[in-house]
Amino acid sequence: MHSPERKVRGFGLALVIAAWATATLVGSALGQVAAQPPSPPPPPARSASVSVQDLCRIEGQGESVLRGIGIVTGLKGTGDSAADLVIARPLAEIYKNNGLPIGDLKDLAKGKSAAIVAIECVIPEQGARRDDKLDVFVTVLHSAASIDGGRLTLAPLTGPFRGDTTLYAMASGPIEIERTAMPTVGRIKGGARIVTDVLPPALGASFNLVLHPDVRDYTVTTQLADAINALQPDLDALGEDRGAASIARAIDDAVVRVDIPAIERTNAARFVSRVLTADFNPNLLRLPAQVLVNSRTGCIIVTGNVEISSVVISHKDLVISTTTPAPVPSVQQPVTDTRRATSVGTTGRASDRARIQDLLQALKSLDVSVEDQISILTQIHRVGRLHARLVID
Repeated sequence: MHSPERKVRGFGLALVIAAWATATLVGSALGQVAAQPPSPPPPPARSASVSVQDLCRIEGQGESVLRGIGIVTGLKGTGDSAADLVIARPLAEIYKNNGLPIGDLKDLAKGKSAAIVAIECVIPEQGARRDDKLDVFVTVLHSAASIDGGRLTLAPLTGPFRGDTTLYAMASGPIEIERTAMPTVGRIKGGARIVTDVLPPALGASFNLVLHPDVRDYTVTTQLADAINALQPDLDALGEDRGAASIARAIDDAVVRVDIPAIERTNAARFVSRVLTADFNPNLLRLPAQVLVNSRTGCIIVTGNVEISSVVISHKDLVISTTTPAPVPSVQQPVTDTRRATSVGTTGRASDRARIQDLLQALKSLDVSVEDQISILTQIHRVGRLHARLVID
């Protein structure tokens, strides 16, 4: 190989991402180098769209929580000690309610097959109707070591606020432990049966749409209102002359207020459905570039507009180098295939920065571990070359 630009030796990973780069060549620390022609530019992305309901919720339609206290039975010696009155009393009450009263609580003292638990059931934003079945979460409250293999006896669930004694659901069923390292917390799938409707507030002449926290911005609320107002010709065709009035307007960076036309108020559900399913182009969001990293699970999520400026990072025993312009194969400089080689390209314009998706793909093709990828991203961000907000959970 005669080109000094493309001959790489040494220990560690050298990463060069240039703003004018058209191709990146990757070789191993032994000095192997791949000369590859630039990849053709990707086809233009099709215009995608989401619906309004993907970006927001109707104000007042948030999640709610039902709660209660119950007894888990059927444990193999891992429950609360029945010598404690905190478990002995409710156990005695269960016996009594089933026609077998306990004369002396000391008769229960040797048992450890039951545990007292806290119960929670999350009601979704849309509410819950009678006979709906929802998941239940149970958590040990006292000294039980494990509720694995146990079953929750029938327990009432009420509202989350003190003094709310309305019975909303009854919970029971076998417990599944989702994390073996935490056997004191479990789930009962479909364990709560709703007995009283839990409904969101009724709509009046208008309602507010509240944007999800990760998309809140004045630009987004303005454009969302425009998308809803685009429905107005259809509404005018129904026979209502609204003139220049708009049905939606941005209130602030989180709220869009929507007026229900008088002609639609007799069937507000149909109107709300049309608003929530209206198309919205996500490319108009202009959200900040972000890289979200979960170091515990090894998950890396990147928004599509994250770019990297020129940067060099040394890391372990690999080498990545950039050659500009891309080399042309010849007798003197032939293309050399290597076992650990890949390419990283930009969008094709000289003014473009390198895309982080290409970097991650290159590292993946070289079997660089997720932990090392996170380390590389962190270092690039630290020197100010990662043009995005880095969030590490």
